[in-house]
Amino acid sequence: MIKVFTASTIGTKIKRLLLITLAAALSAVNIKTFVRAGGLLPGGFTGLTLLIQECFLQFAGIEIPFSFVYFLFNCIPVIISFRFIGRRYTLYSVLMIVLSGLLIDFLPGYPITDDILLLAVFGGGINGVASSLCLLAGASGGGTDFIAIFISEKYGRDAWNYILAGNIVILAVGGWLFGWEKALYSILFQFTTTQVLNYLYRRYQKITLFVITNHTEAVFEVIKVNTNHGATVFHGHGCYNNAERDLVYSVVSGDEVRRVIPKIKQVDPAAFINVVRSKQVSGRFYLRPND
Repeated sequence: MIKVFTASTIGTKIKRLLLITLAAALSAVNIKTFVRAGGLLPGGFTGLTLLIQECFLQFAGIEIPFSFVYFLFNCIPVIISFRFIGRRYTLYSVLMIVLSGLLIDFLPGYPITDDILLLAVFGGGINGVASSLCLLAGASGGGTDFIAIFISEKYGRDAWNYILAGNIVILAVGGWLFGWEKALYSILFQFTTTQVLNYLYRRYQKITLFVITNHTEAVFEVIKVNTNHGATVFHGHGCYNNAERDLVYSVVSGDEVRRVIPKIKQVDPAAFINVVRSKQVSGRFYLRPND
């Protein structure tokens, strides 16, 4: 089969590559400027790698490259992701892993403050932005992300609690070896990262749409085509105008809302739309597969 590359597909690939490159550069600058200056421990394999580096440096006087340890940890998760999650997703993620690892080793550090609180807050924020850019490019930073997605998709179980437990172990070991103050500030770093990530990247958020309309089929078609989600229609009576109206009920992903609402307004400018964030959804919910 001969693959045909259109301007659209080439543009998408270039956009993904640029986002990953920017994410890797931001991540590396963050590690050299904020994380290492404050002695902080990020979550996942990045934090574990930094912890091992610090242990070798403090107790053996040996400075080992970040990229060597980081690549070693990611070997098995990359294989799992390539086989079970998605090949392109894995290849783009490997690009993120390689670029960030090498840049962390070769970029010079520029500590800008010795205030550990500022380092934790702003470092966590930048880390959240870098992670969001990577996710928007259809990739991840690797490591524990691969493991969490594999467990969630393969076994239908939420693996993030296990990842959190692993991060707690890393922080506990770091606090015991190098002081609890930095470990506690590292929790603030991770919290800030999570808040920024939740704000910027909304794929895993569930949003309920209540659309009151007279153009039921057209509204449902917009939802189906743009999100691949279904909908349920309730027939009702508008008390203000004493008119028959339909209520279209659907649950979509958070990153799909901004795309769907303008298109609903195009097919029915008079539609009344109520957007509600859903805390938990039980049942079948379509989530776009990783490519």
